[in-house]
Amino acid sequence: MAVSRIPGQRWYTPYLFPIPALVLFGVFFAWPAVTALQLSFTDYDGVSPPVFTGFDNFAKIVGDDRFWTALRNSLVFLVGLFPLLVVIPLPLAVLINQKLPGIKTFRMLYYLPVVTSMVAVAVAWNYVFHQQGVVNWLLTGFGVLDEPIQYLLDPVWALPALILVEGWKNMGVYMMIYLAGLQTIPSDLYEAAKIDGANAWHRMRRITVPLMVPYIAVAITMAMLDAMQAFTTVFVMTQGGPQDATLMLGYYIWSEAFEKYDMGYASAVGLVLWILLIVMALLNYRLTSGKKDER
Repeated sequence: MAVSRIPGQRWYTPYLFPIPALVLFGVFFAWPAVTALQLSFTDYDGVSPPVFTGFDNFAKIVGDDRFWTALRNSLVFLVGLFPLLVVIPLPLAVLINQKLPGIKTFRMLYYLPVVTSMVAVAVAWNYVFHQQGVVNWLLTGFGVLDEPIQYLLDPVWALPALILVEGWKNMGVYMMIYLAGLQTIPSDLYEAAKIDGANAWHRMRRITVPLMVPYIAVAITMAMLDAMQAFTTVFVMTQGGPQDATLMLGYYIWSEAFEKYDMGYASAVGLVLWILLIVMALLNYRLTSGKKDER
């Protein structure tokens, strides 16, 4: 059956509407991506013309100890963020999904860090983790510590401190994702489970978690992207130190490009990170889709 055309409408009119979006996609994503791919095979300092070097940049990555340190720190960062961004927000979303007094205010307060500038958050947490900051004041006051710790200058504590800041800042996003998913679950399922004698834990395990698998998959993918590309927190709070203890791939790429002006090598590292994220996302999809099929 032929689709009737509006009188006076030209055949190409519908094709004009996506043009602005396609232009933005091309300018801010496709063109930079293609350019970065080309630069990854060159020696380029941002000023002189690029010189094609083949796979030299990728061979350099294999023997670059700082790259492997950044990769290891990024993976540790991801593992540390996993409970803060994927696990804890689910029970919190279940809580704020209840009709309780003042729950809207709690939602607003919990989401407030998300809309706050990451730079402002990082600067504020710099003071919290300072030797004379709130954390040391509380821990020494309660006798947990004998003397203050310089968290951001300690190779042991610096990365956990960044994990805490990043998790606190972004936890509200994942909570709202889960909240949207919870509101799609029919209340009849919970009522039937209550009649059958299921307690809150059984309802969570047998109803909520299985039906939330697609949303959990989204949360895991977003957490991977956030963790592996973390930059602002590192830049403001530690600059990759101390002793490269917080050097992560996002900051390492920036450092190679804009501190050492090795744009070609930075592009190669960025390409490796891009491939790594695709592999992780596909693995996450396979695992979560398998869980969904089991239901």
